[in-house]
Amino acid sequence: MTTPARITTPFTASSTAAEVLEGHDLSGLRAVVTGASSGLGAESARALVAAGAEVTLAVRDSRAGAVAARAIARSAGTPAPQVAVVDLADRRSVARFVDSWAGPLHLLLANAGVVTGGLERTSDGWELQFATNHLGHFALATGLHRALAEGAAGRGEARIVAVSSTAHMRADVDFDDLHFERRDYDPQIAYAQSKTANSLFAVGATQRWARDGIVANSANPGGVATGLQRNFTRRQKESLAAAEAAGIFTYKTVEQGAATIMVAAVAGELAGSGGHYLDDCQEAYPVPNDADLADHPHGVKAWALDRVRADRLWSVSTALLQA
Repeated sequence: MTTPARITTPFTASSTAAEVLEGHDLSGLRAVVTGASSGLGAESARALVAAGAEVTLAVRDSRAGAVAARAIARSAGTPAPQVAVVDLADRRSVARFVDSWAGPLHLLLANAGVVTGGLERTSDGWELQFATNHLGHFALATGLHRALAEGAAGRGEARIVAVSSTAHMRADVDFDDLHFERRDYDPQIAYAQSKTANSLFAVGATQRWARDGIVANSANPGGVATGLQRNFTRRQKESLAAAEAAGIFTYKTVEQGAATIMVAAVAGELAGSGGHYLDDCQEAYPVPNDADLADHPHGVKAWALDRVRADRLWSVSTALLQA
């Protein structure tokens, strides 16, 4: 069987979100961007608004969201985008947002994320990084499925972008101990597990929803200095510094980091095509699960694209949210 050619675009690691969106008229496109009060989420929202999209900033802190909305309006020369409160670690908060949504949705950008320095749990007892980075977005996407399908029917396609990370290469999803109830807690492994889950979600969503005109892809923005690192432990900071010194990654600006996200959101090369993991504005090359991160900083491990594991994660996530 012939291996499909990897999807490529004209953009590179140094491209910006604005460059990716140049020439795109997104008038009439309705988008939700989580974690949009700062960093990659705010820049992605700003770029979408500047291209004409109607964007809702889904944020945990309404005050920070309002500040971001005003900044986006000044930068884009448009009215301020809408702001809605969504705490992804609280499924009741997610449900309230879903219930309040009316009309079609064309783009869901699952960007929000947390990094913890130690073990933290939600009120449901779930490990916080997995609960926020994966389960909250899973609940949001499945809750908005009907709106996405309506958006696809009216515009020809709806897209979901799940923001993943090179960190996915550190760990698969441990289905036997998702919430670190038996194994020693390592915040780096917990984060890595959640980022693998983000990629697997894109695979699973495309398998189920492509017939509705909905496709999902995951995007690795690369190394970007954002508020996400504020809770890093000393060990995590040292690990990051060592990776930078070894050339595993170089820091990008937030505008450059958002470029790969925008490729997943609008690029024609991905029309009707999902389940891909993007890196530096291209589909990443696959590597075996035992590959060393230092040797393949722009690859994607097999466990992050495995359809069987994607199905299992979907079933497990559904069960957790219905319990």
